[in-house]
Amino acid sequence: MTKHPKRPRDFSQAAKLVVDIASGQVEDREPTPEERGIDPAASAMGRKGGPARAAGMTPERRAEIAKKAAQKRWSR
Repeated sequence: MTKHPKRPRDFSQAAKLVVDIASGQVEDREPTPEERGIDPAASAMGRKGGPARAAGMTPERRAEIAKKAAQKRWSR
């Protein structure tokens, strides 16, 4: 899952952004971890943390966690 940069909702602002990207004044890419001030190694570990945790669990344990999360979500 990749996050896309937030785009302006206003039509005029969106049009200006498109022109800025086309003219090269603004880059249409996500900032690197270094540009965001985050350690690249920590960023890489964070991306594989959830799948690595899920791979080490039994299907029953994953279902138990999902049920608990659903109960918390709907109890509000």
